Amino acid sequence: MRFRSLGSGSSGNAMLVEAGAAARPTRLLIDCGFTLKELTLRLARLGLQPEALDGVFVTHEHGDHVGCALALARRHRLPLWMSRGTWRAIGAPVLDDGLLRFARDGEPIALRDLEIEPYTVPHDAAEPLQLRCGDGAHRLGVLTDAGSLTPHMVESLQGCDALLLECNHDRALLAASAYPASLKQRIGGRLGHLANELAAELLAACRHARLRHVVAAHLSEQNNRPALAAAALATALGAGPDDIVVAGPCEGCAWLDLG
Repeated sequence: MRFRSLGSGSSGNAMLVEAGAAARPTRLLIDCGFTLKELTLRLARLGLQPEALDGVFVTHEHGDHVGCALALARRHRLPLWMSRGTWRAIGAPVLDDGLLRFARDGEPIALRDLEIEPYTVPHDAAEPLQLRCGDGAHRLGVLTDAGSLTPHMVESLQGCDALLLECNHDRALLAASAYPASLKQRIGGRLGHLANELAAELLAACRHARLRHVVAAHLSEQNNRPALAAAALATALGAGPDDIVVAGPCEGCAWLDLG
């Protein structure tokens, strides 16, 4: 089992998870917050076409996450999972042939070699879900958008072999930024985005001996710095900053193997 970010930030988010036989692994795309052309280009850099995907999971309706999901599913006949709240928020679209699938907190989804476990998070969206993915031997925990920590989030991310965690902003940089006060309040509020220190708190609560990879994601270009996010997570992990991978908006990050 392995994963990589195709790009992470306010300009767009997408990540790929693979599990199973190398000859034909199960491939899940988590979010596709780009145009269809751009997403296709990013897949092509990995030697993949959209037809190589087995499914798409959209965490919530914000444009940097839902992006081209509908166009991708329709054109390439891919099953598309999202919550009913997300579906309503994007206009309750119709997808033919049963391609649209509804996800709910606590209800596992089987996709060939992968089991997907959605969980709810506090974010300013209609019914946002994040997820944990596993292949029976390893588990990846994903959290890209949340404004605060809940016991349910911490419980959902326990025992993972890898974690991709939102490190959206540094509180001091956000406070000093030129953003309007209302936007600063939204970003830093309970339903906004995780500050570095909250991501570190979450990591400390989920740290265990088998945790192999930690990725900082969804960094604000204006209100954060890769070095700040890496330092915060490294402190929580009891490691050095070089042990933290930072996913960027253009390149994402390289493949990370859970095996």
